Order: sequence, then C-alpha cells, then structure tokens
Amino acid sequence: MTSPVSTSTWAPLQSPVFRALWIAQFVSNLGTWMQTVGAQWMLVDDPAAAVLVPLVQTATTLPVMLLALPSGVLADLVDRRRLLIATQGAMAAGVGLLATLTGSGLTTPTVLLTLLFVIGCGQALTAPAWQAIQPDLVPSDQIPAAAALGSMSMNGARAIGPAIAGALVSLTGPTIVFALNAVSFVGIVLVLMWWRRPPVRSDYPPERALAALSAGGRYIRSSPIVRRILLRTVLFIAPGSAVWGLLPVIARDQLGLGSAGYGALLGALGVGAVLGAFALSRLRARFGQNKLLIAGAAGFGMATAVLALVHNVAVVAAALVIGGAAWLLTLSTLNASMQLSLPSWVRARGLSVYQLIFMGGQAVGSLLWGLLAGGTSSVTSLLVSAALLIFCALSLWWWPLHAGTGTLDLTPSSHWPEPTLLFEPEPLDGPVLVITAYRVLPENEEPFMAAMARLGRSRQRTGASMWQLFRSIEQESTFVETFIVRSWGEHMHQHYTRLTGQDQLIEQDVERYTEGDAVAEHYLAVRDAR
Repeated sequence: MTSPVSTSTWAPLQSPVFRALWIAQFVSNLGTWMQTVGAQWMLVDDPAAAVLVPLVQTATTLPVMLLALPSGVLADLVDRRRLLIATQGAMAAGVGLLATLTGSGLTTPTVLLTLLFVIGCGQALTAPAWQAIQPDLVPSDQIPAAAALGSMSMNGARAIGPAIAGALVSLTGPTIVFALNAVSFVGIVLVLMWWRRPPVRSDYPPERALAALSAGGRYIRSSPIVRRILLRTVLFIAPGSAVWGLLPVIARDQLGLGSAGYGALLGALGVGAVLGAFALSRLRARFGQNKLLIAGAAGFGMATAVLALVHNVAVVAAALVIGGAAWLLTLSTLNASMQLSLPSWVRARGLSVYQLIFMGGQAVGSLLWGLLAGGTSSVTSLLVSAALLIFCALSLWWWPLHAGTGTLDLTPSSHWPEPTLLFEPEPLDGPVLVITAYRVLPENEEPFMAAMARLGRSRQRTGASMWQLFRSIEQESTFVETFIVRSWGEHMHQHYTRLTGQDQLIEQDVERYTEGDAVAEHYLAVRDAR
C-alpha cells in the first residue's frame, strides 16, 4: 500500500533537487537584498537623494512592466530549465560588471541605475519560469508547502541580508556587496545544470508566441475573480511602495542612522515577514481572506505613519516588525489566491500579470513617492501613503475578493465530444466558427441567459476571441450561441488542454434550462473567397 504524501511545511525539502535549489535560492536572495542596500547607500549622500534613492527600486522593478507578459509566454513555450540557466548566468555577469566598475570608482548614479535596470530584466524573465517548475520538483500535494518555503526564503533573506550588507558597506564600501551577489547566482546555475528535468511530451502542436500572449490576456479579461485579485494588489502595492523607497532617507535624516542602522531597520521588516509566515495558515483558517487583507493594509498603514512621525529608533523598529508581518499576510494571501484561481495551462502567463502589477506598482510607486518627497518632504509623502493604505483597508467593504476565490475546480477536463470531420484542418487554418443551438422553455429564459453569460466568459477564457448569444425571430424558444477561435490549433487546445472542471460545471448549469441535446457545428473560414 502506498504511503500518503506528506504535506507539512518541510516536506518538499525531502526532494534532493528542491532542497538544493531552495538553499541556492536563499543564498541568491541574500545577495539580492545586500545589493539593494549597497546601491541605495551609494546615493544617500547625493544632493538629490530623495529622488535618486527610490529610483534604485524603480530601476530593478521597472523591467517587469516591459517583460512580465513576454516572460510568462516564454515560461510556457520554451525549456524552463535552460531559460533559468541563461537568465541566472546573465544576471551574474551583470552584477559582476557592477562590482568591477564600483571597485574602479567608475559607478556614477547613471551607471548604477542602468546596470540595475539590466539586472532587473533578468529577474523579470526568471520569475514566471521559477514558479512554473515547482510541479516538476515536488508532488502536487506539496505545492502549497513549496510556496510557503519560497516565501520563508525570501523573507528570511530580507531579515538577514540588509543587516549583513549594512555592516559590510560601513566597513569596506559597496564593492564587496556587489561581488558577493554575483557569486550568489552561481549556486542556482550549478543546481539547474545538475538537475535533469523530465521530458514533456504533447500530442498537440505548441502555441505560437503571439497567440499564447493573446490567450493569456483574454483569460485575465474574462475572469472576474482574477481581475479582483489584481485590483486588490494595485490598491495595496501603490501606496505600500513608499516605505521601501523612502526608508533609507528617513533612516539617515530623521533617525540619524548609518548604513548598519538602515540595514537593521530593513531587517526588522524581514523579521516581521518571517513571523507572519509562521502565523499565516492559522490566521487564514480563522479569519478568511478578506479580513486578512483588511488587517494587512491597516497594519502596514500604521507602520508607515509611525515611520513618518516617530523619531525613536526602537519604536520605529517595532512598528516595522508589525509592518513586515502585514506585508507578508497581504501579499501571501493575494499570491495564493492568484495561483489557486489559474488553471495550469495559463498559470505562468497569469502569474506574470500579477508580477507586472506587483513589481511595476513598486517601480512606478517608488518614483512617484520620491518625486512627492522631493517636492514636499519625506514625512509628507509617507503620511499620504499611510492614508491611502487605510483607504485600501476600507475598500474591502466595496471590493472584496469574490466568494469563489481559491475554491474553483481547475483540474483539466476533456469533456467536449470529438468533432466529426470531413477533413482534418491544419493547425494554422482559421478562424474557426462554432455554432450551438439551444431550445429553452419561456419560463426558463431568464435563468438560461444568466447561465449563458457565465458560459460566455468561460468560452473567452479558454480561447474564444468573440462570443455572442442570439435569439431566433423565426423559431419560438430558440437561441443560438456563436463564438470564434482564431485557429484550428487553438480550438484543439480549447478541446483538450484548456477546459477545467469549473468549465464543465458551468456547461451543466446551462443544460438545466434547455430542452434536448445541444449540438455544436464547426465552420472554417474560406481563404481567398471570391
């Protein structure tokens, strides 16, 4: 008898490859946080520090706005292991160049921000592929535990890395910090080269890049649950980015701290995040998603206000611990909701949109908060941010996560019947028109049309570029559904790889209000018709 798979938080570490990658990722995360401290501290003595320091975060996260969607497509279309090896190696080279130029005294603010932007491009290409390989490393039952360990790695590094960087910068300057970060990427490259990913076979032709990008965007637009998660992310990230951008300025000007003190404050945020990670599962089970989001926004808003108004280092550090926990509770809730609301075929693309909102919001937010601080003061900028975070908490009363968030049946389902064909179209042939007729009794018309509205969103999520429901003006109680898919190959993906158990439930709901069996007909566009 097969023993059950362990789903404890530590269970994924039993996999040698996952364990090695987790350790390598933790070391790399340490290097990344150390680099952030070193880069920001290089600029705090500049006369334009209030504007330049937040630009460090902007330079490292802005590439996501440009590459998030293409990186999600790449993660679905190419060998993810090779993609990760290439991006990690490129980032190591970029950080190595930054260390060399800094050691030679050639790193001006422009050079620093440019290289950070290039390194950020590598991070943008890495994130969707990194999340997408998790099912290849551990059993599906351990995916939530693997995600929790990833969060602990990031936030543990946030707690330790800044303090180490602060001490190193105060003793030797930022060059050693950049050099150590370059070395930190090597471990991930070595583990990925050692790992042999099982070959992935498919009976269907791969999606084309532009078609895959379009399909991902269409899924997001047609999913109210996903759209609401993204809205909640914007409402939190935009004001929340002020703390990360302005903390070094407050540490120096208001609290009188050096680089080591700034690193300790950043570490306090990391400590709070680790504590929040330990409490997350219990809090979520007790309070639910929306109450956690209210507490997270209010808690981070409180920490932001304390940072702006209080001059006592101990009190500020304590508030930042609470703020770090609030940050973790909010983003873990949103990230988990996003992952649980995306089927496997579009997960990397959907998560790349979430990454775009998350990282892009930090990039633009840091820039705007820096400009506001330059025009007024850092205190004013932080107080405005705190007010917007309180609004974010209150807005949960009007725009909560939808009730079905994280509870949908997203297991693959091939429940559509095989079409009977006179000839087999080529994958690129199209567009394809699908027509389905329904007979509906007059007393069922209203619930039928409500069910069809949900079905229409299902068709669009899985591939329909156009969908419409028509009522016959010649035959009583007759409705016709039409939708267009851009190619026969994409329609075959719709048949066999994109449908889920939730889509089947939606179709069964429609069948409750119809008489007889609905039969679908397929039509292929005629090229060069005269």
